[in-house]
Amino acid sequence: MKQFFKFFFASCLGFIVGSIVLSLLSVAIFSSIAASGSQPTPISANSVLHLTFNQPIPEQTNNVEAAPLDLENQKILGLHDYIHALEVAATDDKIKGIFLEMQSVPVNFASSDLLRDALQECRDQGKFVIAYSKYYTQGAYYLASVADRVHVGPLGTIDFRGFSASVGFYKDMLDRLGIKMQVLYAGKFKGATEPYRRNDLSEENKLQIREFINHLYDHYVEQVGESRNISPAELKKIADEYSASDPNKALDLGLIDGIGYRDNAISELKDAIGLSEDDKVKLVSIQNYYSSNPPKLNLSAKDKIAVIYAEGTILDGSGSPGTTGDTKYVKIIDKLRKDSKVKAVVLRVNSPGGSAMASENMWRSLSLLKEAGKPVVVSMGDYAASGGYYIACMADSILAQENTITGSIGVFSLIPSTQKLFNEKMGIHFDTVKTGQFSLGLNTIYDMSPAERALYQNQTNRLYDIFINRVSEGRDIPESTVRNIAEGRVWTGTAALEIGLVDRIGDLEDAINVAANMSELDEYRISTYPKIKEPLLQLIEELTGTGDTEAIQDQFVRTKMGDMYPYYKQIKEITTVKGAQARLPLVVPFR
Repeated sequence: MKQFFKFFFASCLGFIVGSIVLSLLSVAIFSSIAASGSQPTPISANSVLHLTFNQPIPEQTNNVEAAPLDLENQKILGLHDYIHALEVAATDDKIKGIFLEMQSVPVNFASSDLLRDALQECRDQGKFVIAYSKYYTQGAYYLASVADRVHVGPLGTIDFRGFSASVGFYKDMLDRLGIKMQVLYAGKFKGATEPYRRNDLSEENKLQIREFINHLYDHYVEQVGESRNISPAELKKIADEYSASDPNKALDLGLIDGIGYRDNAISELKDAIGLSEDDKVKLVSIQNYYSSNPPKLNLSAKDKIAVIYAEGTILDGSGSPGTTGDTKYVKIIDKLRKDSKVKAVVLRVNSPGGSAMASENMWRSLSLLKEAGKPVVVSMGDYAASGGYYIACMADSILAQENTITGSIGVFSLIPSTQKLFNEKMGIHFDTVKTGQFSLGLNTIYDMSPAERALYQNQTNRLYDIFINRVSEGRDIPESTVRNIAEGRVWTGTAALEIGLVDRIGDLEDAINVAANMSELDEYRISTYPKIKEPLLQLIEELTGTGDTEAIQDQFVRTKMGDMYPYYKQIKEITTVKGAQARLPLVVPFR
């Protein structure tokens, strides 16, 4: 027995020591990788900026679920850092041109416009832009169409066919499972509840989807037509006939300039630079170029304008990377309110909404910030709808982009009942004793009684009335007018400007300028929030058990589900949000 304990404790000690050594070794290895990855390769003359768009593009750099063990991609560049890099490249003599090599783009309409404008500025400054891909999605072609020359592979296609929006409906499936989704909502256009109470789109929902999709499509063909010198009417005819699916027809129609292989595109790059066929093209990634040309901070300025990035679903609690958790954001806002150096705040919203309670909590903190005398300016990205508009409506000034999807002023609740599932499908029965008709509270075991349903519908209506009041006071619009443009209806940025939901069309830089003018600041520095950890540090925290385990699990699910992941994520978020929700009816993919 004495020998047993001797070997047992020796083994335990060896395991502990080995674990410590392994942890220290892992940290050393990761630190070495991080140190080497943080040193950008110097940019030499006759370089070409290489854009592949093969990573997610969040609003804020690294504010995204990091891929597990992806040690090569330790900086997920944000949209506005992308724009900065392209703006610098436009006047950089070392950069001769841009090589676009992408099949799809990981952003939506408004963000694509910003990237496209930045590419056009590079062309205007004398840089060549050459695009090549084995095939193009509509989103990829939107960016590629700005190029001097567009090439596609011999077996490729241009997926130019017009826009659509598809919505999945789960009512019949839930009925067959014996699950009744008890839906409470306010706003006849609040289509987010329809998949659980209908098997098709309501006429109201079809109307609003048709209106904003037509606006987005018109804008798309106008921009492409201007670049390719093709009329919007002709482009719509090409899309209706799906003619560009044949690369030879796409060439004849003027949508592309060449059919060939990647090496043919590289040869064209060499010709544009003036290199011989044996020379090698110096391709520079956008990540490396940004690292070599970071934004210049005005460290001498003591006054600050804070930029808060609120992107992704609005959730109760801290949230994970790429989401907006009210607990985390309320702390940030309250801290900025007490910081005497912060003279104004720009809230960049790119969110389809989420928890009504979390939106209210953020609205309150932003209102206190405004009451403290600090101007609050909102800049809207792809989406600033429902809960995203809730947190924006109190601002001194709201700027949207032309293709921003906003509005959706309405609320809803989804309360599942599994009574039929247990009783009829599984043979499990429940009984209860209660002191009053509302004693059970919200539960998933029993159907709501008529009295309970009336009570919860009244609560939903009350939240809707509060939402209407927040918009009315924030925008200085009569409540009756707000009710006419609310009802959960979705608007584009252009339409929102016409009905008074936003003040002007502009991007983040415009919003910062508005904030500076309102604060009467000539010199200032930008401070961004939330503070995002490098992906490598996030990974170390996961391995040591101090990070967000759910985020890394979601990344594995994303890898397995691919294009179906957004649907999984939406259902997961809807079913985990506490209380009433203020959420966009659908997210239109643009890839």
